[in-house]
Amino acid sequence: MDTKDFIIKQISVFSENKPGRLAAIAKALEEEKINIFAFSIAESKGFGVVRLLVDKPAPALEKLAHLGFMVSFTDVIAVNMKDEPGGLYETAKILGNSEINIEYAYAYSGKDAAVLILRVDQVDEAIRGIRKSGGELLKAEMFK
Repeated sequence: MDTKDFIIKQISVFSENKPGRLAAIAKALEEEKINIFAFSIAESKGFGVVRLLVDKPAPALEKLAHLGFMVSFTDVIAVNMKDEPGGLYETAKILGNSEINIEYAYAYSGKDAAVLILRVDQVDEAIRGIRKSGGELLKAEMFK
């Protein structure tokens, strides 16, 4: 399998940090029947970045751009981790030992596993390192 099979298109939405902005984003995606798998919000000096993993990235980007949101795709990877103490350490250690910087991350957890979404500075090397160490990545096709 090629590393591109594991690169996920995350949507980054840049918006003023004010009431109702997240609701507007969520409503737009609901209208297009686009499911949000995970999201995070970061704030800086009155502006925010909403990062989204959705089931239909291209239509989501198009809809949000049409509504006037500043949007872009960012390449991320999703690591399936053990949902137990030390699960995050295993992945962070692999990347640190390979001198790969984590630019940001967010996670979600379910009954059987946790998933860590990572933006790294060397995506192909991160994918190879995680797979070589026995780590499991989610395939990009899950997010299309």
